[in-house]
Amino acid sequence: MHKAAGGYGLIRVHSRLLIPVPFDPPADEYDVLVSDWYGLSHKTLTRILDSSRRLSRARAVLINGAPNSGESPAFTVEAGKVYRFRVCNVGLKASLNFRIQGHKLKLVEMDGSHTMQNVYDNLDVHAGQCYSVLVTARPTPRDYYLVASTRFQKTIQLATAIIHYSGSNVPAAAELPPAPISWAWSLNQWRSFRWNLTASAARPNPQGSYHYGQINITRTIKLSSSTSIVDGKLRFALNGVSHRDAELPLKLAEYFGVNGSLPEYNQITDEPTSSTPHSVLPSQRLLFLSDGNGAGKWTPESRSTYNLLDAVSRHTIQVYPKSWTAIMLTFDNAGMWNLRSEIWDRRYLGQQLYISVLSPERSLRDEYNMPENALRCGAVLDLPLPKPYS
Repeated sequence: MHKAAGGYGLIRVHSRLLIPVPFDPPADEYDVLVSDWYGLSHKTLTRILDSSRRLSRARAVLINGAPNSGESPAFTVEAGKVYRFRVCNVGLKASLNFRIQGHKLKLVEMDGSHTMQNVYDNLDVHAGQCYSVLVTARPTPRDYYLVASTRFQKTIQLATAIIHYSGSNVPAAAELPPAPISWAWSLNQWRSFRWNLTASAARPNPQGSYHYGQINITRTIKLSSSTSIVDGKLRFALNGVSHRDAELPLKLAEYFGVNGSLPEYNQITDEPTSSTPHSVLPSQRLLFLSDGNGAGKWTPESRSTYNLLDAVSRHTIQVYPKSWTAIMLTFDNAGMWNLRSEIWDRRYLGQQLYISVLSPERSLRDEYNMPENALRCGAVLDLPLPKPYS
């Protein structure tokens, strides 16, 4: 919870010179970290959750750690030039809408994947998500507001920064908060996002060479969110199972095969149940479904609505209330995978699971050996390293 007190930052990752980028280099790049802010230390927030209370509405919204820029310009631009804004929601819970007064946003990248360059008036950025947009500075110099405001709350909270035009002394005009927009509107915006199949990926071959829609589905798992009271305390769960951290990290217990510390596998069923939450760890090689979403409950017929051509590869996907989202995951290397809610009180109170992908062959093709200088603790502190992979 350190990020609740400002413990966050941004690392820019640029493509190698060998890899072409599907837009011209911008005049400059700006980082915009938006978040909800509770005004409490992480220890206080922890005590709130440990006492079976959820996190309520945040105290404010921040842009780069500040509630408002006041009269000080946050970002300086020159008329007619194009700028790249990297926008990330680093908050604990709230969905935030991002916009720049009087300007259009051309979406070019999300979570490291180049997108079709659609133009938007504003973008909903959910907790844990990042976008890159190109913004063309208007030809007439003046100041404009950059706004981050909460979505889907009865009372809208917002923060502003200033887009300052070089040489301008004209202050930004007042702008009222936007009217609340429905989940359906936000969901339709998400459906408009498409992978740019003609652009490059993190390797020098087209992203379109990966035809994920042709992968054979080997297993389908339906995960349903739920809450319940366990031992007198509030817990969040997936398929009726809520995670609790073990004393010994799961990967260390599995790697060393420590008796009495190994996790229990396959505690989560492939279908939602109403069982009482407890500690969790499913295993085996799994394949989740490909990108799709819709209102109501998922059924096998929902597969006909999937985007099997150009769904964007992402690490954080939103699931709207009373709706479903389908994703495809190929666990193509051994290790311990974590699937969790990015809404922090849900994650802290158990809405996460671990997926163990084992390599019976103990082959270096699937997994590297544990480094000799890796940190250890608990029951494995003084144990010799297991037989190395070959």
